[in-house]
Amino acid sequence: MSVEQPLWRALTAYRPLTMVYAVLIFVFERDRFERPWVAAVFLAFLAVWTIVTLPRVANAVNCTKRFLVADLTVALTGILLTPLADEHARSVDGPTLPSIWTAGSVLAFAIKGGWRWAAVASSFVAAANLVERAHPSRDTLHNVLLVWVASIAIGYVVEVARASERTLARALEIEAATRERERLARDIHDSVLQVLAMVQRRGTAIGGEAAELGRLAGEQEIALRTLVSSGLVPTVRAPAESMAAPADPGPCDLRSLLAPYTGPKVTFAEPGAPVLLEHAAAGELAAAVGAALDNVREHAGQDARAWILVEDWPDEVIVTVRDDGPGIPDGRLAQAEGEGRLGVALSIRGRLRELGGSAELVSVPGQGTEVELKVPRGKAER
Repeated sequence: MSVEQPLWRALTAYRPLTMVYAVLIFVFERDRFERPWVAAVFLAFLAVWTIVTLPRVANAVNCTKRFLVADLTVALTGILLTPLADEHARSVDGPTLPSIWTAGSVLAFAIKGGWRWAAVASSFVAAANLVERAHPSRDTLHNVLLVWVASIAIGYVVEVARASERTLARALEIEAATRERERLARDIHDSVLQVLAMVQRRGTAIGGEAAELGRLAGEQEIALRTLVSSGLVPTVRAPAESMAAPADPGPCDLRSLLAPYTGPKVTFAEPGAPVLLEHAAAGELAAAVGAALDNVREHAGQDARAWILVEDWPDEVIVTVRDDGPGIPDGRLAQAEGEGRLGVALSIRGRLRELGGSAELVSVPGQGTEVELKVPRGKAER
């Protein structure tokens, strides 16, 4: 259950109770009203409004912005009608027609939108009370300030509770992923990794073509260990499943698309939690990473090492591809584009430009090359 749900339940109980309280004040003090029919009409409407709208304050989904504005309008109307029903209300500092029911309307703003929404709603209520009193007393100012501070405090508490709930959910998600990663690591270590290690040892001992087979087995063992440590072991689909309809093109974990690039000479570092992007955006970003790695193999040499780093920030996703090759001489990229070799311009920068992102390439001769790919968080699915 959401941490804010008890607050909605409390508000559901508060509104009818305070409505009854406002009606009882009128019943027992109706003799002091110069125009009791004004108060009676408003309170009858308030009673019907309160009962009919109870489902609206049952949860955050039903409590829409339109309803909040309408509910606050009812409260403000009742406050401003008070002098019309009771001309002495201004001088004796008596209760307004909706009385403490108004606080429920402000609290709905606080629970729904946090302290900023509460500040706006309570400010309108404060203004209406000051207009209704004409010459507000110290008690009036005290009550206005109390409602304003209390509503903002409750709104702030709600925001903190929501943030804590999101943090807890993320922690539980990471914990579950870690347990699954450890289980996969145990299973694979007891089977596939041991077989690959044995093939490497036996191939090296036998020599000849077997030695080459052992070398390939060793490379695959390293790549698979990297995948296991990242928790991104790909799932093998059955033939029947592969013939099924295409997968839902919804959010995609970018890590699963970048993990296959790892190997003996490519290291992959990721946040340890899903990095969700729209399916098309994730595919284009992964393709740009692949193009950057192709450039590493082509220009930095087969012995060059590369590193892929994924950073998941609130407003953007950043993927950095770095190598330890000889770097790119000054002016070489412009020269390549002039010769029609558009690998960086189209395969990397072009893809990121279509996503609304950017690709920055930094290269120092003798110190390698770094390509930084950025995609705005607007492309991400939280």
